[in-house]
Amino acid sequence: MTPARRPGAAGGLGRRHFALALPSALLASGCAARHRGTGRPGDPVELTLLSHYASGELKQALQGPVDEWNATHDRVKVRTEAVEFTDLLTTFMVRQAAGQGADILHPYCLWNGQLVRAGVLRPAPPEHAEEIGRGYGEAAVRSASVAGRVYGYPTEVQTYALYYNRRLLRAAGLDGPPRTWRELEDAAHRTARRDRYGNTLVQGFGLSTYDDSTTVGQTLALLNAAGGRFVSADGRSTAIDSAAGRAVFDLEHRLVVTGASAPGVNVYQAFPSGQVAMVVGAGWWTGSLKELMGTGYRDVGVAPVPLPAAGRGPGTLSTGFMLGVNTACEHPREAWEFLRWLNAEKVVAKGAGKGAAATRMSALQVSVGSLTGRADDMRTLLSGGGDPNLRCFLDALAYAVPEPNVPGAQQAKSRLRKNIEALWTGQRSVDEALRATRRQVDQEVSRSW
Repeated sequence: MTPARRPGAAGGLGRRHFALALPSALLASGCAARHRGTGRPGDPVELTLLSHYASGELKQALQGPVDEWNATHDRVKVRTEAVEFTDLLTTFMVRQAAGQGADILHPYCLWNGQLVRAGVLRPAPPEHAEEIGRGYGEAAVRSASVAGRVYGYPTEVQTYALYYNRRLLRAAGLDGPPRTWRELEDAAHRTARRDRYGNTLVQGFGLSTYDDSTTVGQTLALLNAAGGRFVSADGRSTAIDSAAGRAVFDLEHRLVVTGASAPGVNVYQAFPSGQVAMVVGAGWWTGSLKELMGTGYRDVGVAPVPLPAAGRGPGTLSTGFMLGVNTACEHPREAWEFLRWLNAEKVVAKGAGKGAAATRMSALQVSVGSLTGRADDMRTLLSGGGDPNLRCFLDALAYAVPEPNVPGAQQAKSRLRKNIEALWTGQRSVDEALRATRRQVDQEVSRSW
């Protein structure tokens, strides 16, 4: 996954009000006007799959199994379409309103509540819902579900962990990565460096206002590690104004005020160049770092998100995508069968042990440095000598907490980001940031979309 299409990017939000204001009857209108067969038995069927795998290795990785399907299935063919991630949600909504929605959709799971409320996603048939419940970890299944109903097959699942630079930690006299917040603060101060003019040379702990993934993602990972939650269990209010939420905001505020963190730094550039010692990030970044850093990647280590105190159980954040079927799809049975073939049918895994098998989607994700929510597949595929840094993200599948995907989740996340940035830049105190977040997020998640 490249930084241009990270989960949680705020793209398309400027146009979201137009899409959300469209009449529900129009949102539920038919599929595209292009010919897709008459539906008679034996008639050829063409299914369209709309994703954000628009370029480079991601586009090629998805096209491989699609070409395999098309070569081995005479009647049902699949055609891929793609837009950049920043345009994906708006494209779903606008094309649906115009009667041109794709048959198969690949949404960011944060949007699932909004898409279900708008009548865009079709619930998974019972046999597929059962397969998904059996085959994936709890966090992945919850991300692909709304109000307890499963709506698709999870694809890439991203857990968060602590990236660290071994060389910078050793230079500061540290033997390994921090395990607690006290150790994190100590390591951040010992590795941070400034020049005589006060300019940041090395950020000890990488807080960054660059995007949702680096602002909200790592804050929620720390919150979950502290046993807190962003949104209440019923999805109707925020839960961040709590002891755990206050502890996270206090920690980040101290790191900024004491100079161990410099939020204006773009960690996606600074960490690969050795200007950030530690940062909490998602597993997709391993592939990008390996490509950017070359031999320097040997200095990169990954550890679990530090905990407030020793002895606590682990915790972190997970984000993800899924493949589901449009409510307006004229051939849902064929669409679900393709998704089962791609996401649940196991084939011999290249590079793994003799006879080892994994799903096509899991192989696809590992090929681009990512993971799925199928832990058994991941262990099989990584046993063949994959990046050892991915194993920490794999372990986190067992305890990660998924992002809430209530109808107002994207808007709530954007509100949270603004308040975190206001805290980091000194515009709001911890108390003010927590109060503002509670007021604004409660308004977003409680409204009738």
